[in-house]
Amino acid sequence: MGALGKVYLVGAGPGAADLITVRGARLLAQADVVLYDALVTPEMLELCARAEKISVGKRSGQRSTAQTLINQQLVECAKKYSLVVRLKGGDPMLFGRADEELRALEAEGIEVEVVPGITTAVAAAASTLQPLTKRGVARSVAFFTSSTAPDQPDHPALPETDTLVQYMGGREAAATAERLLAEGRRPTLPVVVVENCSRSDERIQRLTLSDLAHGLEPGHGPVLVMMGEALAMREHQKK
Repeated sequence: MGALGKVYLVGAGPGAADLITVRGARLLAQADVVLYDALVTPEMLELCARAEKISVGKRSGQRSTAQTLINQQLVECAKKYSLVVRLKGGDPMLFGRADEELRALEAEGIEVEVVPGITTAVAAAASTLQPLTKRGVARSVAFFTSSTAPDQPDHPALPETDTLVQYMGGREAAATAERLLAEGRRPTLPVVVVENCSRSDERIQRLTLSDLAHGLEPGHGPVLVMMGEALAMREHQKK
């Protein structure tokens, strides 16, 4: 067997092509092969024009390539190419299944490096001009998802924190709101929902926790739900 290539787990950021890091864009331009998520935009793929491109799905709620197969593809690509990029939406190290891919590559002695990306929660806070922390109001933030492994409970305990950010929250947000209300959170607690963050079809909704408990209309893209006192609109805020 010849020399093994190197694999880079690269964060694509929340969607907009110009929100990828300079290092990530440089690696895409140099890559021999790019294995990319379903949420990666066509504009982002223009940054890796010379590379072979392999779609590996990974979109919540839809059929996607099994993680074990993605791991196998990464290993096979590293045995065939010098520079392999695994392009993952947001940041690889947050709800990105990076641990499983790192383990598979390390088991084969394949060199791997992680290039961080802007995670959607931070991009959504920027897009809505809504800080997740606020002096005297919110000093802690929790990122969570209701998606669990098969051997875990369907409804793990919610984090106890000032600001809650639920990833992949479209279908699960109502249940989260009901649980928070049952725990004593006030019905008028501010909620901001961001769909297709940073993209041309981005949609922002401002609700209350009571509104959220009635559910969200079905969307057409990834949904992030931010809840907490820090999400209250400022006096002169326009959106």
